[in-house]
Amino acid sequence: MARKPTEEKNIPTTGHEWDGIKEYDNPMPRWWVWVFYATIIWGIGYTIAYPAWPISKSGATPGLLHWSTRGDVAAEIQKFTDMNADLNAKLASADLTALDDDAALKNYAVQYGRATFATFCSQCHGSGAAGAKGYPNLLDNDWLWGGDIETIRTTVTHGIRSAADEETRIGDMPAWGDMLEEEELANVIEYVVSLAGGEHDAAMAEAGKEVFADNCAACHGDDATGDRDLGAPNLTDAIWLYGGDRDSITETIKGGRAGVMPNWNAKLSASQIAAVTAYVHQLGGGE
Repeated sequence: MARKPTEEKNIPTTGHEWDGIKEYDNPMPRWWVWVFYATIIWGIGYTIAYPAWPISKSGATPGLLHWSTRGDVAAEIQKFTDMNADLNAKLASADLTALDDDAALKNYAVQYGRATFATFCSQCHGSGAAGAKGYPNLLDNDWLWGGDIETIRTTVTHGIRSAADEETRIGDMPAWGDMLEEEELANVIEYVVSLAGGEHDAAMAEAGKEVFADNCAACHGDDATGDRDLGAPNLTDAIWLYGGDRDSITETIKGGRAGVMPNWNAKLSASQIAAVTAYVHQLGGGE
């Protein structure tokens, strides 16, 4: 509110008055007005020079300078891609089984693979690759399809049950709840629980052993130690992808399992696949 001048001046008021106090309608300082006009001009110039006005869902006006943060990031990525082009080409065609013979290439592969894993694989397998329910732990030696380095590369390349790749690994666990009688289901569940040392009913487990031999041994083997060619897990080692408690085993046998891992050859380059393969293999679980 403006201060009332000591001398009477012919200054209009805003019409507001409170307890005898009037609000004068003094003009704004000229320097403030010119600064305000300058900000308007600067704002208009900015929208002309830089991306500003949205024109569609895909973007905005590019501006006369055609500058963008995305462009800067892309240029930075491309700079390092070009710097590592020779190493990437060498890695893409490398014999991964002989990677230990080239310390420099192996170090590059592991570091490159670590970054690739963090970007594309950690969402399912975890940042430390220890997995979760339904997502394999990559730190142990319990590999459904095999854990040697070339087998890992094949799995990463073509995925598991990936409809987008004709060479994907296929090995579904059927839903036995639709094919076995209730008594047969109860007995075979008891037998599977017993295989890894769980508490069980011995008589039911013995009856379930026959059900297992007739229906399950074709994939899991007569001794239930699994078959990597089919992706059938070992049921005797107490390592369970979907949980080893009775409820989880019951759910698996009754409802079946058919988890999907995408074929990464559709999204990753050959060098990225080789790198993430080398990284996973050296974590400690690779064979």
